[in-house]
Amino acid sequence: MHFTIHHTDGHARTGELHTPHGVIRTPAFMPVGTAGTVKAMLPESVAATGADVLLGNTYHLMLRPGAERVARLGGLHKFMHWDKPILTDSGGFQVMSLAQLRKISEEGVTFQSHIDGAKYTLTPERSIEIQHLLGADITMIFDECTPFPATHEQAEDSMRLSLRWAERSKKAFERLYHPSSIIHHLLFGIVQGGIYRDLREESARELCATGFDGMAIGGLAVGEGQAAMFEVLDYTVPYLPKDKPRYLMGVGKPADIVGAVLRGVDMFDCVIPTRSGRNGQAFTWDGTVNIRNARHADDPAPLDARCACPACTHYSRAYLHHLVKSGEILGSMLMTWHNLQHYQDVMAGIRAAIEEGRLKEFAADVA
Repeated sequence: MHFTIHHTDGHARTGELHTPHGVIRTPAFMPVGTAGTVKAMLPESVAATGADVLLGNTYHLMLRPGAERVARLGGLHKFMHWDKPILTDSGGFQVMSLAQLRKISEEGVTFQSHIDGAKYTLTPERSIEIQHLLGADITMIFDECTPFPATHEQAEDSMRLSLRWAERSKKAFERLYHPSSIIHHLLFGIVQGGIYRDLREESARELCATGFDGMAIGGLAVGEGQAAMFEVLDYTVPYLPKDKPRYLMGVGKPADIVGAVLRGVDMFDCVIPTRSGRNGQAFTWDGTVNIRNARHADDPAPLDARCACPACTHYSRAYLHHLVKSGEILGSMLMTWHNLQHYQDVMAGIRAAIEEGRLKEFAADVA
């Protein structure tokens, strides 16, 4: 088995997910390395925070520098100097959110690049091929990201198209990968269906019948709010296999993550810690801090006394305030490092709390 569960606390569980490039400790948070880099961070700095896995993006790497070029240069791990696992998303979300003049058909999506307007076609087969060329440890099926809000009919049509694409994605994956060892490349399905319980159930049931190495929950954190997201998780997670990892895509803030872990989710990714860091916002054990605020200009205290990252151990709030207000690159680097460290500290705290049967108490302390 590629996924082993070690401890449970209610619906939450700790485990290990085995991939060709190493073990991912779950619950896990994956920093987002969209274009082959976690913005403002060295790969070894990301590893130093405790991250076991990064997320790379099919859409962006397909456009620039090109998947075939990355493959010729030895794959994404070698290209970006990251020797741990990489999960690649399928590109569907970016096609919907970034591409111009897109046209969806049964075959796939035709669109114009947001960079130079060049025309591309992304199909389930091509998405899987790109992820293969990149050398992903965990590949995601190609799906249509259902917009929010959507009517039941719109969500139903979108979900069923994604199911048909899921079958094509799996066939394409099986043509490219022939597992000859216990530790093999993994393919995850993606449950869609908007905020409609019957559609989520149908999507989960059909994907389980098709058979995947893990199951993702897509189409959330798109504006529905935390309460609605938790409600969808409450009725969706029970339909997912207990012996496979569960991945909530694009989530979120620490409180969102711990709330989803309480509901049985194992894996997360989000741009919030890196994007917030570049914009001068820090996540701390006492809540968020906007380092741009004038009250930090004379503050010699660390950003977070409980954090061991370089920003907190070597520099004051006053210095970080100066860097960010001055637009210095070091400000983005230190604030990003802090946020990624805080997220990994939260994940380590979650794993320890599950092992000790005190996750609810820990969750109450997560700001």
